[in-house]
Amino acid sequence: MERRRFLAGAGAVTAGTLAAAAPGTPGAAQPGIRRVETGLDVLVRSGFAELAGQRVGVISNPTGVDPAYRHLVDLMHASGAVRLVAAFGPEHGFRGSAQAGGSEGTGVDARTGITVYDAYGASQAKWESMFAQAGVDTVVFDIQDVGARFYTYIWTMYTSMAAAARTGKRYVVLDRPNPIGGRARGPMMTAAYTSGVGLKEIVQQHGMTVGELARYFNAEFLPAEVGGPVDLHVVKCRHWRRDLLAADTDLPWVMPSPNMPTPDTALVYPGTGLFEGVASMTEGRGTCRPFELIGGLAEDFDYHWSDRLNARDLPGVEFREAYFTPTSAGQKPALLNKLCAGVEVKVVDRAAYDPIRTAVAMLVEAHRYPAFAWRQDSWDAVRPYWVDKLTGSTRLRTMIDAGAEVDDVVGAWAGELAAFERRRRPHLLY
Repeated sequence: MERRRFLAGAGAVTAGTLAAAAPGTPGAAQPGIRRVETGLDVLVRSGFAELAGQRVGVISNPTGVDPAYRHLVDLMHASGAVRLVAAFGPEHGFRGSAQAGGSEGTGVDARTGITVYDAYGASQAKWESMFAQAGVDTVVFDIQDVGARFYTYIWTMYTSMAAAARTGKRYVVLDRPNPIGGRARGPMMTAAYTSGVGLKEIVQQHGMTVGELARYFNAEFLPAEVGGPVDLHVVKCRHWRRDLLAADTDLPWVMPSPNMPTPDTALVYPGTGLFEGVASMTEGRGTCRPFELIGGLAEDFDYHWSDRLNARDLPGVEFREAYFTPTSAGQKPALLNKLCAGVEVKVVDRAAYDPIRTAVAMLVEAHRYPAFAWRQDSWDAVRPYWVDKLTGSTRLRTMIDAGAEVDDVVGAWAGELAAFERRRRPHLLY
């Protein structure tokens, strides 16, 4: 097994600092800001009672921190109250050093000395093998999600839940608020288009916390897939409401991935993430505003795009004509370090803003340019269009190609969205 030694995280934690890590008295942190406790905060306050007497393996990344930015694994290790035997790193890695589509490999964590297993893209069988090798009794999941179906951490959770169910492990989710709120939006994934960016049938902006998703997965999918549910325990947040966005709370923001720098990025991502499926346009990777800066080569796109979008008077958003040079291009090397013309998405009313409707309008208008082209991947001859995997079917792409207007595209999924909202209701916690 290849072994690497990971850099220690910032902010040393000792047993003597644990008392200071406990969250303060609930109440307004400052005017207009609500003090919220995550599942980790509640677990620490209890003295890790949920994990007493168990061999624990943790699935986490740099977002698994308390209000003082102390990491879950470091807190457990320092407490002496938890028998911590392993950690598992998802996409970007346990300490967060890898870019999109990358991981840190398997190695030893410098701060704690525990083995960190490379779990990015792990199959159910690989999870089962890692659990057996590590000797875990209980799996703990603590990662900040951003609320979009194609953000891969929720599928790390799903696959590891299935493996835990098959092998008789307890599964504990330390819940965290959904930073873009509790409202569901967008099209449903279909079975024919499931992939690593959408393993199961949920809508594009699911509007659930990871704890609620775990409950949904456990009831709706695991019985059919592995013959029964996992022994699931969700440590709930305190003082969070479904109408709260990240900006409304006092919770610290740690980048969940290298191109998710701020809560503003998360707010637009369920929509502008679709531009990953456009070959001729960049979603702003390698800029200071990924997923807020969208454009194509300056010789192919121009100021008319922003003018047309602003003329639509979309709720809660304005578009600034923008020129930028992406220093990272992902699967689009032709755009790397090239001057691009496009827009900066400026959310001016978070409550009114609909990221997916906005992105559909952006795609409809961008499609007018002759250079517009959907991304096709040669490695998947049957389902070559990446945007189909992102949206869950061929529908959005084919409707836009056929000249459909925004209301027609968005209206096409109204029934399945309403059905999802009814189906998820029994599993909501807040």
